[in-house]
Amino acid sequence: MARVLITGGGGFLGAEVARQCLAQGDQVRVLGRNRYPEVEALGAEGHVGDVADLEAVRAAVRGCDVVYHTAALAGVWGDPRAYERTNVQGTRAVVDACRAEGVGRLVYTSTPSVVASPDRTSHEGADESLPYPTRFLADYPRTKVPAEQAVLGANGPALRTVALRPHLIFGPGDPHLVPRILARARQGRLRIVGDGSVKVDITYVENAARAHLQAARALDEERSPAAGRAYFLSQGEPVALWPWINDLLTALGLPPVTRRVSLGTAYRVGAVLEATWRLLRFKSEPPMTRFVATMLGTSHWFDISAARRDLGYDPERIPTAEATERVKRYYLEGPGRAYLTAP
Repeated sequence: MARVLITGGGGFLGAEVARQCLAQGDQVRVLGRNRYPEVEALGAEGHVGDVADLEAVRAAVRGCDVVYHTAALAGVWGDPRAYERTNVQGTRAVVDACRAEGVGRLVYTSTPSVVASPDRTSHEGADESLPYPTRFLADYPRTKVPAEQAVLGANGPALRTVALRPHLIFGPGDPHLVPRILARARQGRLRIVGDGSVKVDITYVENAARAHLQAARALDEERSPAAGRAYFLSQGEPVALWPWINDLLTALGLPPVTRRVSLGTAYRVGAVLEATWRLLRFKSEPPMTRFVATMLGTSHWFDISAARRDLGYDPERIPTAEATERVKRYYLEGPGRAYLTAP
């Protein structure tokens, strides 16, 4: 039994990490800007605070053995200062709090976006030797790089650290990936970017959460090979993006995407819309950005053999086909039905 803190413990991934920690008998605290009644009802202790507030983080961390830092500001658009505060300052506060309070292990939720190419280059089977780029198309990956570096740079005998890079986390209740696809499909705003042949990694939420617990156990070894390293996570096999999306849409009674736009055109449109949104100071997200165009029109899947070897990661426990069926059932038979029938 460990005493653990989960930052962002009410989020999609953080709540699943909390559930799995509680199931194995850990004492769990969650830190967030608000209370998380559903997670607390499972037995977690709630702490309210800003992850960038060092004293608030120290108070939540005090007495813990392990910290899972899942809190982040994700997305493709927004105030750069907000991304800096949450992703960079927040992560540094977590690292400093762990050091000050004698926490022995820190598991950080990073993202493959830290190595996303700004020049529309595909990554196919790339491993963790892939370098950080020097230019970024969005503030999320731009701020996740120094955050990951702060975590890995803090690794040492007193505090062992690891960074996990799950790609496109999905599952029942996912608030980002699938709802975004469905919303755009219902509005008739989805287009196949490029020739439709791209392949991408996806990661089922239960597999991603289990990898966090496995990483914490790996760090418990005095000379853990995981200490100070980053690891890609996925389902172990990329999906053909547009056939996967169309299969999901068809199963949920929505028309498949057939209209196409070239990657070059989507990228240029994204650049124009970004400039327009900044000039007019619109607070909404542009219909297209250069980052979104690149993510939809290039392949990006990664070699997870290092995570298998060092962490014991096994995504086949919940394979892609079963995970996708669970998502379909969530929308057809579960709480997601309300979303499909909403006007």
